Amino acid sequence: MPTNSPGTTANVTTGKRRVDGGVYFAVAGTTLPTDATTALAAAFKPLGYVSEDGVTNSLSKETAEIKEWGGDTVDTVLTGQTDTFSLKFIESFNVDTLKCIYGTSNVTESSGAISITVNAADAPSGVYVIDMIQRGGRMKRIVIPNGKITELGDIVYKADEAVGYDCTIAANLDASGNTHYEYIGAAST
Repeated sequence: MPTNSPGTTANVTTGKRRVDGGVYFAVAGTTLPTDATTALAAAFKPLGYVSEDGVTNSLSKETAEIKEWGGDTVDTVLTGQTDTFSLKFIESFNVDTLKCIYGTSNVTESSGAISITVNAADAPSGVYVIDMIQRGGRMKRIVIPNGKITELGDIVYKADEAVGYDCTIAANLDASGNTHYEYIGAAST
């Protein structure tokens, strides 16, 4: 009997948004969800559709080599880490999305009309939740307890393309020293 298993195809999955939404935001200090399936509290506002490119998590680690007198590496230590999520919001009339991008006080809505003031104000820090469905109906939830939009790509206005906001959400350390949490529910039967 071979000792190296070739793998299990049932463990291979994709991720797509849940029918009821995919990305949510709540103000800093909101109680964090701690599993993949419990309904989110009313404080979490849906940020609408994300482009077909989905969400990309980039986790980059910075290291330094420790060398001995002769120049050989004897250890490699972690000196830093950056955790970001990139996505493109495509609901350009979603006021909650616009507030995450431009700042809460820079976006107002009155009788359906939206006003946006663009300046150097910081985007709000808060809790981002990304919900998705994976193979076998398994729910996956990513919770970013201290997230902030730190980069915004070009905004393109074209007749054959949805106006979108290509964003990078920085997952900063929370009070426990973590940048994000992931929860995967059981397969549906």
